Amino acid sequence: MRVALVHYWLVTMRGGEKVLESLCRMFPDADIFTHAYNPEAVSPIVSRHKVKTTFIGGLPRPARYYKNYLPLMPLALEQLDLRGYDLVISSESGPAKGIIPPPEALHVCYCHSPMRYIWNMYQDYRDNSGPLKRLAMAPLSHYIRNWDAVSSMRVDHFVANSDNVRSRIQRYYRRDASVVYPPVKVEDFTPVPPAEAEDYYLMVGELVSYKRPEIAVEAFNRLGRKLVVIGGGELLETIRRLAGPTVTVMGPQRFDVLRHHYARCRALVFPGEEDFGIVPVEAMASGRPVLAYRRGGALETVAEGVSGLFFDTQSVDALIEGVERMDRFAVDQEAILAHARGFSEPQFRRRMWAELSPLLGSDGI
Repeated sequence: MRVALVHYWLVTMRGGEKVLESLCRMFPDADIFTHAYNPEAVSPIVSRHKVKTTFIGGLPRPARYYKNYLPLMPLALEQLDLRGYDLVISSESGPAKGIIPPPEALHVCYCHSPMRYIWNMYQDYRDNSGPLKRLAMAPLSHYIRNWDAVSSMRVDHFVANSDNVRSRIQRYYRRDASVVYPPVKVEDFTPVPPAEAEDYYLMVGELVSYKRPEIAVEAFNRLGRKLVVIGGGELLETIRRLAGPTVTVMGPQRFDVLRHHYARCRALVFPGEEDFGIVPVEAMASGRPVLAYRRGGALETVAEGVSGLFFDTQSVDALIEGVERMDRFAVDQEAILAHARGFSEPQFRRRMWAELSPLLGSDGI
């Protein structure tokens, strides 16, 4: 069986690329197709595969300017020659599923989310853009939105990364989808005895507007409590300026530093709304509870009263009230670890095979 994996771009190793990495383990002989590729930015498991780029890869500095080439990506995907492949799995968050599959091939789309910048978060991206970009966004987004909806009909079967995204696929594409949670390498995180936990809260992730990091910083400024912030992003300097004396903004850090802080924090603070959200699972795999905004993927990853608590509105006051409740939360580390193991990579592979097997038939695997 010849397999093609189509991923939007390979310029970093984030959640979507970790899914691709697991698919590479499932299909070690698969070829990978993408718009932009930086071999030094991805794992050896991905880079050892044969990687082919669309014509976007031949444009100036694609690994840096790939977002500027978004209007060309629908055309680029449709130029890919996938004849001879039996199974095509597209990894969708940016444009990836819009390939034209061979008539005899099965096309399965693993959807991290329909493109946020043209669907559910269009107005947020538009509001945070400069005047020229905002002027161009309306016609370009209209064109890409129409193409995106039409190209959803080229998919034989959708798999969503959460029930949250499944409902979005139904809303925007009018297609049904099954749910397979993305893989988290829970074994890479090492819990410490509860007595070694320290009296600080932790926030981890890219510092961008929709993740609402300013809520956490303002809350801990007012509380006079310790908060450690790990992550880069466009709001890094803004958050540093906003931080009071009890808030430490560390910026991007190595994995060993991140793992150390996961294991020793009082709890993880998660103020944004995510499609799924791997960060809370990583904290739980470290034996620590999560205080999350009650929306999005956190509703599927955090077990209330077992592995964490929720707050109901994205406001400083609501987060402060949540911190005060978390201070009284009785941490059962073994229960938290057991819950986190449900999101492991072996679980992902098992569930993906369960989705693919009926579609492929016994001869396909």
